[in-house]
Amino acid sequence: MATTDDDYLRFFPYEEPYDHQREAMGGIYDALTDGRDVLFEGACGTGKTLASLVPALEYARQADKTVVITTNVHQQMRQFVEDARAITAQESIRAVVFRGKGSMCHIDVDYEECQALRDTTRDLVDKERERAELERQESELLDQATEGPSDGENQENALEARNAVMDELQAVEEDLEELQTDATICDHYYRNLTVDTTEFYAWLYEDVRTPDDVYEYAHDRGLCGYELLKEGVEGVDLVVCNYHHLLDPMIREQFFRWLGRDPEDVVAVFDEAHNVENAARDHARRTLTETTVESAIDELAESEETAAGSGGEGARSEAAHNVLATFLRALRTTYDEAFGFGEREQVEDHWYDLSIANDDRRDELTLAFLQEYSGPGFHEELDQALELGRELDQQYEEAFKEGDLDTRKECQTLQAAQFLSAWLEESDDLGQYPVVSVRRREESGDIYGRAELYTCIPSNVTGDLFSDLHASVLMSATLRPFDVTQDVLGLTDAEAMAYGEQFPEERRRTYAVDGPALFSSERDDPSTQDAVAGVLEDAAQMTPGNTLAFFPSYAEAERYHERVDVDGKQYLDEPGTQARDLRDSFVDRDDALLCTSLWGTLGEGVSYDGDDARTVVVVGVPYPHLDDRMDAVQNAYAMSFGDDEEAGWHYAVEIPTIRKTRQALGRVVRSPEDFGVRILLDRRYTEAAEMEMHDYAVRGTFPPEERAEMIDIDPEKLKFAMLNFYQDVDGYDGPPPTP
Repeated sequence: MATTDDDYLRFFPYEEPYDHQREAMGGIYDALTDGRDVLFEGACGTGKTLASLVPALEYARQADKTVVITTNVHQQMRQFVEDARAITAQESIRAVVFRGKGSMCHIDVDYEECQALRDTTRDLVDKERERAELERQESELLDQATEGPSDGENQENALEARNAVMDELQAVEEDLEELQTDATICDHYYRNLTVDTTEFYAWLYEDVRTPDDVYEYAHDRGLCGYELLKEGVEGVDLVVCNYHHLLDPMIREQFFRWLGRDPEDVVAVFDEAHNVENAARDHARRTLTETTVESAIDELAESEETAAGSGGEGARSEAAHNVLATFLRALRTTYDEAFGFGEREQVEDHWYDLSIANDDRRDELTLAFLQEYSGPGFHEELDQALELGRELDQQYEEAFKEGDLDTRKECQTLQAAQFLSAWLEESDDLGQYPVVSVRRREESGDIYGRAELYTCIPSNVTGDLFSDLHASVLMSATLRPFDVTQDVLGLTDAEAMAYGEQFPEERRRTYAVDGPALFSSERDDPSTQDAVAGVLEDAAQMTPGNTLAFFPSYAEAERYHERVDVDGKQYLDEPGTQARDLRDSFVDRDDALLCTSLWGTLGEGVSYDGDDARTVVVVGVPYPHLDDRMDAVQNAYAMSFGDDEEAGWHYAVEIPTIRKTRQALGRVVRSPEDFGVRILLDRRYTEAAEMEMHDYAVRGTFPPEERAEMIDIDPEKLKFAMLNFYQDVDGYDGPPPTP
């Protein structure tokens, strides 16, 4: 399939691509033609989105594929919409921006209830259409029987046929009356099915509409925007959506069905693809709370009463009760015995993990279950619980459709039995980490538990996805090392390309400050805190604009927010606060310091243009909280991708941390005209650390061209270096500050 630059450029919405964009387009197009995945790293300003979308759209048009571009960052979603609008203004494409039902429902019901309402509404409309068709047939037959020249035999046949139609019509009328009296329907979806929606789809495809646009359009007309979008994605050229439409296996199957495409007919473009690893884990995790098991047991008791006299169903209910009650007792025994001295008193209203894994045998919860169980066989009883759960679930759906229930009831027995089945089968598998967590009930203060299967190796989730798709482009500013990305996500033979900083090097400086090595054991040292606070004060003082400071945790951000003394306004990002509001307030200033956690929401996918942020400081090597889960991930990675603990640390901790650090550094210098300073404040970033503290040095984990730009500097010299740099780029509006 031959192509030229001219073929690409029909989808390129600006005058000319950069040279590196043109090169990337060619490489991506060739890879897609061969059905190969692409790992595409590009620094800010490399135009990754268009360099990926343009060849993907060109290839898809020639090969009859659909392009899906996906992200988990809201700001990037808005950028995709802008890019798609620019493309379609030049070369007409059908593009749809898809969002989940939760944020688009006009009557605020959950997914299961929506599904039941949708089915009932469609049943009603189908009956109304059947009635209309039968009425048409009845009218035609009546005309045949009463009009025209007398033909006794034909008239008699018409009358007989009409009588049969009348009988059918009466039966349909009765069904309709029952549905209209008892069934619960969705008025918005009813109008979708009964009015002409041609005008909506003409409006949808004439530009790129956001989900909010669709919601407002539909709401004003009493329609269901979500269902209209589902109908509208089939046959489009481009779909913009969230990660979960591809990473969640159940949603993905439905999503492809809505597209009218098999997976091999889809080209997927993943933005901020360094986040796919953690997102895949989130979508793979399965949990079961003590409360759900209690509800299942109550549900079974009701089922036994309803089934009184029915020996078969009563026996299944007893079997299900036995196996689930055993698991509930085992769960309580497990967390009671897992508490260390004084640990129970530390439990608050958030989930608190307790270690239950063993190196040489099954986890403590499974062992407790096996110890507690007494009966004919838990596999047999669990099968009966699953069977009964499915039947109860179907009964609840029918009762809701028929109006016997106001809301769609969830089958707790089915949920509990499905989880227990997965737990017993998979909790000992490589890459699965069994966890028991506890929390305190707000109303009573009692403690209750939760079992969880935590997936350590993302490729268990993503491997099938990438092998099923025609091809994928994974793009990010921080994908390297490429071999690690391939291993972790289950990619094979991917085309890899990397483009570094595209803006003038003289417009930026990256300083590795030879300050204290901020090991967790050193952070409480007053002299260490004085040294760090001094560097932060110097950085803020010498910056002609705002300063961003990223810390290993929110606690450290709060510590230095209180300790640092600067002339400008200080902002503190805290867990649970509205990050967008904080950012907007911060960028309205031109002399502010914002302290935040590197693991928060302000470190990537958020733009700080111009003097919104001139200087960024990463304080310490911000490793994530190293808990039992992270130990499990390290062990799983070590067993899968290496033969020692060092490989596990490298894959699971060091590389993700440096990627997050690189993302934070990328918050400044966002255009060719922009300028700024990036500061790495910790001795472990320096070149000297490679020799003096080899086991702890991290500079070598950065890509070579980024290492080459790092300038080692003593803390007391930083302010002079910053002064010289900002003067060289005419950064100060007035007289420069005095060091």
